[in-house]
Amino acid sequence: MVIDFKNLNINELNPETEFEKKIKKFLEEWFSDSLTVKVQTSGSTGQPKVFEIEKNKMINSAVMTCNFLGLKDGDTALLCLPVEYISGKMMIVRSIERKLKLKVADLSLKPIKNLEEEIVFCAMTPLQVENSLDKLSLIKNLIIGGAAVSESLKRRISGLQTRIYETYGMSETLSHIALKQLAPQSQEYFTIFENVSIDTDERGCLTIVAPNVNTEKLQTNDLVEIKNEKQFRFLGRVDNVINSGGAKIFPEELEAVVKKEIPNEIVFLGIQDESLGQKLIAVIEGESAKEIENMIMKLDFKKNFHKPKEIIFIDRIPRTPNGKISRRELLERIINTNR
Repeated sequence: MVIDFKNLNINELNPETEFEKKIKKFLEEWFSDSLTVKVQTSGSTGQPKVFEIEKNKMINSAVMTCNFLGLKDGDTALLCLPVEYISGKMMIVRSIERKLKLKVADLSLKPIKNLEEEIVFCAMTPLQVENSLDKLSLIKNLIIGGAAVSESLKRRISGLQTRIYETYGMSETLSHIALKQLAPQSQEYFTIFENVSIDTDERGCLTIVAPNVNTEKLQTNDLVEIKNEKQFRFLGRVDNVINSGGAKIFPEELEAVVKKEIPNEIVFLGIQDESLGQKLIAVIEGESAKEIENMIMKLDFKKNFHKPKEIIFIDRIPRTPNGKISRRELLERIINTNR
């Protein structure tokens, strides 16, 4: 299904798949008299919840993204994200705001396998990108969200001419408020959009003021390093910090180091320990492999206590429906297995 938002007639849309039916339902909700739409959170950092968002704020968010990327009326876009979540809804709202021609792809891990013509704009999860590397050259502007982009994936896309960005945001910021380019250039810091300001609290966690998308000052649990008033670097989530023997360990930083060397997904966790408080462990997705263990233990970590006390292999690391790793569920599974 292709939706031309320059000449939109919802009644003429003939959805065939369940995904297409959900898209039409959202369009009917959007063009209704209601001033809000319902959005579901992913549940990656807590229990999933549904809340209502003002349509005018979603339009404001769409304008910021479209302006940042230079999208214009009539450009083509591709939708391959579920419309239950803000990520999929905002792809539609951007198409409405900028009068894009929106192509609806399969809702799968290989959304562009049948793509033949060039697309100006698309948003994907990291897993979708990993399964679409052979066709990414057909996309001019790609944003990646929903989960952190692994170091191995960054290496694989680094030589592409497609403009590829990692996003920073959450449901409360209506998708994202900052982008960081991964290709053709590789940037270390996120750049925030216009009319957004940032700061940190006493913990070093990011605070966001973005009145165009949320009237409240947003307090995150994301530890960051602020370079200047427009740029920041993500360090990790404060609620993921592991306190082992009195030392604070940021698992996301360790994961970035290891992922430069091994292809497997890896998650560092802290499990309760009588002497250390929390014992640092590494959970690796895939079959047990001694060579991978040896490779990790030989890595040049900044601190000796950054080396995991235990390495556990697991068939599948649990993820939320939109692809984010569920650290909470993974920790529960490890604890229950070791009882």
